Amino acid sequence: MSQSNENSGSHTRFVALKMCLSVIEQGRSLSQVLPEGLAQFSDRRERAFVQNLVLGTLRWQFRLMAIRSQLLKKKLKAKDEDVNQLILLGLFQILYTDTAKHAAVSETVNVTAKLKKPWAKGLINGVLRNFMREQASICAEVDLKPAQKYAHPQWFFKALRKAYPDNWQQILEANNQIAPLTLRNNRKFQNRDQLQQLLSDAGFATELHPDCEQGLILQQSTDITRLPTYDEGGFSVQDAAAQQAAQLLQPKAGEHILDACAAPGGKTSHLLEYSDGDIDLFALEKEPERLDRLAENLYRLDLQCDYTVGDAAEPETWWDGRPFDKILLDAPCSATGIIRRHPDIKWHRVPEDIEELVQIQSRILDALWPTLKPGGRMLYATCSVLPQENSQQIQAFLERTTDAKLVPLAVEWGWHGSTTGRQILPGNHGMDGFYYCLLEKAQSA
Repeated sequence: MSQSNENSGSHTRFVALKMCLSVIEQGRSLSQVLPEGLAQFSDRRERAFVQNLVLGTLRWQFRLMAIRSQLLKKKLKAKDEDVNQLILLGLFQILYTDTAKHAAVSETVNVTAKLKKPWAKGLINGVLRNFMREQASICAEVDLKPAQKYAHPQWFFKALRKAYPDNWQQILEANNQIAPLTLRNNRKFQNRDQLQQLLSDAGFATELHPDCEQGLILQQSTDITRLPTYDEGGFSVQDAAAQQAAQLLQPKAGEHILDACAAPGGKTSHLLEYSDGDIDLFALEKEPERLDRLAENLYRLDLQCDYTVGDAAEPETWWDGRPFDKILLDAPCSATGIIRRHPDIKWHRVPEDIEELVQIQSRILDALWPTLKPGGRMLYATCSVLPQENSQQIQAFLERTTDAKLVPLAVEWGWHGSTTGRQILPGNHGMDGFYYCLLEKAQSA
């Protein structure tokens, strides 16, 4: 990214620093922090500059931390995490942006005045200038350890290497790429070619996604609310991997369908668009505040369905006893397949989370299966790349569920290393990391 914003000075970097600290120190989600921080800037270039700083520093956090350790004679105290993080911000600019190195150093150093820690000025200036002098040797030393080289936590690197001995490097590299912006045309509003032409007329180049009936890949990032037909509900932003859900479940007119764990409603709205709204769709979401997002998306797209707050693992609290023809279970998961969009996942996720999520997924599978009619189908989906949540989870379910059988997926995409379902690895066909498995319930004897 070209940095023409160097004259925006220390303020942009200070805001970026505060946003990084909100994620690292306070444990907040980047999806919460980023809109709040960017709202402080009216200038589009400043917003882009700050967003690049925050996403990049978090994306490369583990490599930058290893480099910082090579440069500091002794660790800083816990109360000085702001200084620690400011060093990473400076290192990121030197390593990964087009900002002139002298500007990256001077403007980063100037932020110390806002921290009211005058002693940090000389420290950060010295650390960053030492790095510029010794960059090659320091990076070579740091990159001897793959987890550091690819900027991922050690536990996750080991898990990937075990699960994908031939693909782990590809996954780690893909996680550090900037994900494409993919749209899903609303076919109730217009056809995909018409949307592509409207975008072209407005100066936005796109290409058709080969694996999505309604998918369009934007060639440049932009504020999607500025695009033609957004306000009228002409399209949604949805990665190509997530667009596979409706295509695999194939909702048909008159079917009674459950969308479990539905918010924020991307797949819910796609099911309705795919079926021209002729299905009886019931959307369920455990978190009330997330259900508001689903309602907003349905309203913008001019779509209707029944929805309620409820726990998918406790059907007795919300199910009316009428069996579903089909169920979409987009299960709670580690989100390790969408790290390229949410680099804070590297920081927030820990091994204990995986064990807990596997148990939650198992409970939901067992709870929802009785609500499916004989001959009905359930699509199990996660945005994870970990086998425990995906192929191993389904294998265990099949072993304890005698009336469940696999339905082969006739698709071109995905990793073929599993006999249960299909795993999309990050970057495969330009998609996020996703897992899908289609299950069918045996007809009653």
